[in-house]
Amino acid sequence: MLAEYERAVIFRLGRALPGIKGPGIIYVIPVIDRMVKVDLREHFFDVPPQRCITKDNAPVDIDVLIYYKVINARDSVIKVRNFRDAAIGIAQTTLRSVIGDMVLDDVLAKREYINQVLREKLDEVTARWGVKITLVEIREITPPAKVTEAMIKQMESERIRRAMITEADGKRESAIKVAEGEKQAAILRAEGERQAAILKAEGERQAIILKAEGFATALEKIFNVARNLDEKTMALQYLETLKALGSGPATKYVFPVEFLSLIGPLKDFLQSVSVPGSKSSSK
Repeated sequence: MLAEYERAVIFRLGRALPGIKGPGIIYVIPVIDRMVKVDLREHFFDVPPQRCITKDNAPVDIDVLIYYKVINARDSVIKVRNFRDAAIGIAQTTLRSVIGDMVLDDVLAKREYINQVLREKLDEVTARWGVKITLVEIREITPPAKVTEAMIKQMESERIRRAMITEADGKRESAIKVAEGEKQAAILRAEGERQAAILKAEGERQAIILKAEGFATALEKIFNVARNLDEKTMALQYLETLKALGSGPATKYVFPVEFLSLIGPLKDFLQSVSVPGSKSSSK
């Protein structure tokens, strides 16, 4: 009886019968028939660590896992004696060939590429055996100790470089923020000064306008008063002015030319004031 995942190839008197048997109950003629079971489930085998030489002559040890599945039970029995050993041998030689065409940095950085190339090359060979290579996975790549130390130092240097770059970026951002704040403060300060200057100028302008309006009002009132003055009033004003000049300590006086013209009306006015009875008597 064969399980669901098993198939059988029957040899009768040394000749393989057509087709495969299973699953379930199969009948085998004793002595005449020989049955070979084939497991159709997916399996894997571990390729022993291989010392490979890269293109730049650096030795590396590589450990590989290979997953496979039988897709043709008859060919897997008839066309290869021991698939596992044959696949391991092919994987070793193929792995050395692939690594030999790559430099160490690519070997360490391009695992997926190596896996894909190995799977394609192995699958080309195992396809004729009725076996499908489903997956190839590099489990470990071990470079020499000196190379490992150099890689560690390189990583430390890279971390230090990134830290310095990050610190420099932080300082630059901080300086930009500070400069931006100072610029905004200067703008606000200049705006405040401009507004203060505008308000001050506006106040001065209003003061000048008010002063001018007051002066104009005063002139208008003086003009209105002066327009109604007669010669007698003007003569009295001149006399008051002369009186003020005479009270001063100065010994030299300057009289305007118009002063002589005012003497006549002033004389008549004084005569009229001094003899008021003459006019009344005439009446």
